Amino acid sequence: MAEPNFPPLPGFIPLKPCFYQDFDEIPEQHRSMCKKMYHLWMLNSVTLAVNLIGCFAWMFGGGGVTNFGLAIIWLLMFTPCSYVCWFRPIYKAFKSDSSFNFMLFFFVFMAQVGISIIQSIGIPGWGVCGWLATISFFSYNILIALIMMIPTIMFTAVASLSFLALTKIHNFYRGSGASMTKAQEEWATGAWKNPHVQAAAQQAAMGAASGAMQDQYSSPQYNDNQM
Repeated sequence: MAEPNFPPLPGFIPLKPCFYQDFDEIPEQHRSMCKKMYHLWMLNSVTLAVNLIGCFAWMFGGGGVTNFGLAIIWLLMFTPCSYVCWFRPIYKAFKSDSSFNFMLFFFVFMAQVGISIIQSIGIPGWGVCGWLATISFFSYNILIALIMMIPTIMFTAVASLSFLALTKIHNFYRGSGASMTKAQEEWATGAWKNPHVQAAAQQAAMGAASGAMQDQYSSPQYNDNQM
Protein backbone atom coordinates (compact mmCIF):
# COMPACT_ATOMS: atom_id res chain seq x y z
CA MET A 1 0.00 0.00 0.00
CA ALA A 2 1.33 3.43 -0.95
CA GLU A 3 2.57 5.71 1.79
CA PRO A 4 0.21 8.60 2.66
CA ASN A 5 1.34 11.91 1.17
CA PHE A 6 -1.60 14.27 1.85
CA PRO A 7 -1.84 16.78 3.32
CA PRO A 8 1.81 17.74 2.76
CA LEU A 9 3.10 18.87 6.14
CA PRO A 10 6.40 20.55 7.10
CA GLY A 11 8.93 18.31 8.77
CA PHE A 12 8.89 20.21 12.07
CA ILE A 13 5.21 19.41 12.64
CA PRO A 14 4.87 16.16 14.67
CA LEU A 15 2.04 14.93 12.45
CA LYS A 16 2.02 12.70 9.40
CA PRO A 17 -0.09 12.77 6.23
CA CYS A 18 -3.30 10.75 6.45
CA PHE A 19 -4.15 10.05 2.80
CA TYR A 20 -2.47 8.93 -0.39
CA GLN A 21 -3.31 11.13 -3.35
CA ASP A 22 -1.90 10.79 -6.84
CA PHE A 23 -3.96 11.85 -9.84
CA ASP A 24 -1.89 9.60 -12.08
CA GLU A 25 -3.76 6.61 -10.62
CA ILE A 26 -7.07 8.06 -11.84
CA PRO A 27 -8.09 6.78 -15.31
CA GLU A 28 -7.26 9.34 -17.96
CA GLN A 29 -10.88 9.90 -18.98
CA HIS A 30 -11.77 10.93 -15.40
CA ARG A 31 -8.53 12.64 -14.38
CA SER A 32 -9.49 16.13 -15.54
CA MET A 33 -12.83 16.09 -13.69
CA CYS A 34 -11.20 14.72 -10.57
CA LYS A 35 -8.66 17.53 -10.61
CA LYS A 36 -11.47 20.06 -11.04
CA MET A 37 -13.20 18.67 -7.95
CA TYR A 38 -9.93 19.01 -6.04
CA HIS A 39 -9.61 22.62 -7.20
CA LEU A 40 -13.21 23.20 -6.13
CA TRP A 41 -12.35 21.87 -2.68
CA MET A 42 -9.36 24.23 -2.56
CA LEU A 43 -11.53 27.16 -3.64
CA ASN A 44 -14.04 26.33 -0.92
CA SER A 45 -11.27 26.20 1.69
CA VAL A 46 -9.76 29.51 0.53
CA THR A 47 -13.23 31.07 0.57
CA LEU A 48 -13.70 30.05 4.19
CA ALA A 49 -10.32 31.61 5.04
CA VAL A 50 -11.22 34.84 3.23
CA ASN A 51 -14.59 34.79 4.98
CA LEU A 52 -12.72 34.73 8.29
CA ILE A 53 -10.93 37.94 7.29
CA GLY A 54 -14.22 39.48 6.19
CA CYS A 55 -15.89 38.57 9.49
CA PHE A 56 -12.95 40.05 11.37
CA ALA A 57 -13.43 43.32 9.49
CA TRP A 58 -17.16 43.02 10.15
CA MET A 59 -16.48 42.64 13.87
CA PHE A 60 -14.07 45.58 13.79
CA GLY A 61 -16.81 47.71 12.25
CA GLY A 62 -19.31 46.78 14.96
CA GLY A 63 -20.77 43.56 13.55
CA GLY A 64 -20.32 41.58 16.76
CA VAL A 65 -18.03 38.78 17.91
CA THR A 66 -20.42 35.93 17.13
CA ASN A 67 -19.86 36.05 13.38
CA PHE A 68 -16.08 36.01 13.78
CA GLY A 69 -16.22 33.09 16.21
CA LEU A 70 -18.47 31.07 13.91
CA ALA A 71 -16.22 31.88 10.94
CA ILE A 72 -13.32 30.26 12.79
CA ILE A 73 -15.41 27.17 13.47
CA TRP A 74 -16.55 26.91 9.83
CA LEU A 75 -12.96 27.16 8.60
CA LEU A 76 -11.60 24.55 11.02
CA MET A 77 -14.54 22.17 10.59
CA PHE A 78 -15.57 22.39 6.94
CA THR A 79 -12.07 22.34 5.42
CA PRO A 80 -11.10 18.82 6.60
CA CYS A 81 -14.67 17.49 6.63
CA SER A 82 -15.32 18.49 3.03
CA TYR A 83 -12.11 16.76 1.94
CA VAL A 84 -12.94 13.54 3.77
CA CYS A 85 -16.71 13.48 3.21
CA TRP A 86 -17.05 14.40 -0.46
CA PHE A 87 -13.69 14.78 -2.20
CA ARG A 88 -12.28 11.42 -1.09
CA PRO A 89 -15.44 9.55 -2.15
CA ILE A 90 -15.41 11.08 -5.64
CA TYR A 91 -11.65 10.45 -5.87
CA LYS A 92 -12.23 6.77 -5.05
CA ALA A 93 -15.26 6.63 -7.34
CA PHE A 94 -13.27 7.87 -10.33
CA LYS A 95 -10.33 5.67 -9.41
CA SER A 96 -12.17 2.34 -9.20
CA ASP A 97 -15.55 3.11 -10.83
CA SER A 98 -17.21 2.53 -7.47
CA SER A 99 -20.99 2.98 -7.41
CA PHE A 100 -20.99 3.04 -3.62
CA ASN A 101 -18.55 5.95 -3.53
CA PHE A 102 -20.55 7.77 -6.18
CA MET A 103 -23.67 7.42 -4.03
CA LEU A 104 -21.80 8.59 -0.95
CA PHE A 105 -20.50 11.58 -2.88
CA PHE A 106 -23.97 12.53 -4.12
CA PHE A 107 -25.46 12.27 -0.65
CA VAL A 108 -22.82 14.51 0.97
CA PHE A 109 -22.23 16.88 -1.92
CA MET A 110 -25.91 17.78 -2.22
CA ALA A 111 -25.67 18.97 1.39
CA GLN A 112 -22.50 20.86 0.43
CA VAL A 113 -24.36 22.64 -2.38
CA GLY A 114 -27.14 23.61 0.02
CA ILE A 115 -24.64 24.93 2.56
CA SER A 116 -22.86 26.94 -0.14
CA ILE A 117 -26.13 28.54 -1.20
CA ILE A 118 -26.93 29.48 2.41
CA GLN A 119 -23.42 30.91 2.82
CA SER A 120 -23.79 33.02 -0.31
CA ILE A 121 -27.12 34.37 0.98
CA GLY A 122 -25.35 35.49 4.17
CA ILE A 123 -27.86 35.37 7.00
CA PRO A 124 -26.57 37.74 9.73
CA GLY A 125 -25.39 35.93 12.82
CA TRP A 126 -24.36 32.76 10.94
CA GLY A 127 -20.67 33.64 10.61
CA VAL A 128 -20.65 34.24 6.84
CA CYS A 129 -20.31 37.36 4.72
CA GLY A 130 -23.10 36.76 2.25
CA TRP A 131 -25.27 39.11 0.23
CA LEU A 132 -27.77 39.99 2.96
CA ALA A 133 -25.10 40.78 5.56
CA THR A 134 -22.88 42.68 3.12
CA ILE A 135 -25.57 44.81 1.49
CA SER A 136 -27.09 45.73 4.84
CA PHE A 137 -23.68 46.86 6.14
CA PHE A 138 -23.13 49.39 3.33
CA SER A 139 -25.24 51.88 5.27
CA TYR A 140 -22.82 51.63 8.24
CA ASN A 141 -19.33 51.38 6.72
CA ILE A 142 -18.71 51.28 2.99
CA LEU A 143 -15.04 50.22 3.24
CA ILE A 144 -15.75 47.22 5.47
CA ALA A 145 -18.75 46.30 3.33
CA LEU A 146 -16.45 46.24 0.29
CA ILE A 147 -14.10 43.88 2.17
CA MET A 148 -17.09 41.68 3.02
CA MET A 149 -18.08 41.69 -0.64
CA ILE A 150 -14.99 39.63 -1.57
CA PRO A 151 -15.99 36.45 0.34
CA THR A 152 -19.60 37.07 -0.71
CA ILE A 153 -18.64 36.83 -4.38
CA MET A 154 -16.44 33.82 -3.64
CA PHE A 155 -19.29 32.01 -1.82
CA THR A 156 -21.52 32.68 -4.82
CA ALA A 157 -18.88 31.26 -7.16
CA VAL A 158 -18.46 28.14 -4.97
CA ALA A 159 -22.23 27.57 -4.90
CA SER A 160 -22.55 27.98 -8.67
CA LEU A 161 -19.57 25.77 -9.50
CA SER A 162 -20.69 23.14 -6.99
CA PHE A 163 -24.13 22.94 -8.59
CA LEU A 164 -22.61 22.63 -12.06
CA ALA A 165 -20.20 19.93 -10.86
CA LEU A 166 -22.99 17.97 -9.19
CA THR A 167 -25.09 18.11 -12.36
CA LYS A 168 -22.21 17.05 -14.60
CA ILE A 169 -21.11 14.13 -12.42
CA HIS A 170 -24.71 12.98 -11.96
CA ASN A 171 -25.27 12.96 -15.73
CA PHE A 172 -22.07 10.98 -16.19
CA TYR A 173 -23.08 8.50 -13.48
CA ARG A 174 -26.55 7.93 -14.96
CA GLY A 175 -25.09 7.57 -18.43
CA SER A 176 -22.65 4.91 -17.26
CA GLY A 177 -25.49 2.51 -16.45
CA ALA A 178 -24.82 2.50 -12.70
CA SER A 179 -27.66 2.28 -10.20
CA MET A 180 -28.53 2.21 -6.51
CA THR A 181 -28.81 -1.59 -6.69
CA LYS A 182 -25.25 -1.85 -7.94
CA ALA A 183 -24.07 0.40 -5.12
CA GLN A 184 -25.86 -1.76 -2.54
CA GLU A 185 -24.41 -4.95 -3.99
CA GLU A 186 -20.94 -3.40 -4.06
CA TRP A 187 -21.24 -2.32 -0.44
CA ALA A 188 -22.47 -5.71 0.68
CA THR A 189 -19.71 -7.53 -1.18
CA GLY A 190 -17.03 -5.19 0.08
CA ALA A 191 -18.33 -5.28 3.63
CA TRP A 192 -18.28 -9.06 3.86
CA LYS A 193 -14.74 -9.12 2.49
CA ASN A 194 -13.65 -7.00 5.44
CA PRO A 195 -12.02 -9.31 8.03
CA HIS A 196 -13.25 -7.15 10.93
CA VAL A 197 -16.84 -7.46 9.72
CA GLN A 198 -16.41 -11.21 9.27
CA ALA A 199 -15.02 -11.60 12.79
CA ALA A 200 -17.87 -9.59 14.27
CA ALA A 201 -20.43 -11.69 12.38
CA GLN A 202 -18.80 -14.92 13.55
CA GLN A 203 -18.79 -13.75 17.15
CA ALA A 204 -22.44 -12.76 16.92
CA ALA A 205 -23.36 -16.13 15.42
CA MET A 206 -21.40 -18.04 18.09
CA GLY A 207 -23.00 -15.94 20.81
CA ALA A 208 -26.48 -16.65 19.47
CA ALA A 209 -25.76 -20.38 19.19
CA SER A 210 -24.34 -20.49 22.71
CA GLY A 211 -27.41 -18.71 24.08
CA ALA A 212 -29.70 -21.15 22.29
CA MET A 213 -27.80 -24.13 23.71
CA GLN A 214 -28.03 -22.78 27.24
CA ASP A 215 -31.77 -22.22 26.90
CA GLN A 216 -32.29 -25.71 25.55
CA TYR A 217 -30.36 -27.62 28.20
CA SER A 218 -30.90 -25.46 31.26
CA SER A 219 -32.78 -27.02 34.19
CA PRO A 220 -36.43 -26.06 34.46
CA GLN A 221 -37.37 -23.81 37.36
CA TYR A 222 -40.58 -24.26 39.37
CA ASN A 223 -42.30 -22.15 41.88
CA ASP A 224 -43.11 -23.60 45.28
CA ASN A 225 -46.83 -23.46 44.48
CA GLN A 226 -46.28 -25.83 41.54
CA MET A 227 -44.56 -28.53 43.58
